[in-house]
Amino acid sequence: MLPNLGLNQIVRLRKPHPCGAYKWKVIRIGADIKIECLGCGRQVMLSRRKLDRRVKEILPANEDEE
Repeated sequence: MLPNLGLNQIVRLRKPHPCGAYKWKVIRIGADIKIECLGCGRQVMLSRRKLDRRVKEILPANEDEE
């Protein structure tokens, strides 16, 4: 269950967001994980279990965005 997930990492989900983007940035980690859509900026909080089912791949963090 998402053992190597860290802050500011980019995850690609299986289904697209309604704006058309697949990539999300992790902005909070705890009992729940908060992610932000890189297409429209929408923020969503999901349980670890739900996010684990929806993630297709974990991409490396981008230091350039900070």
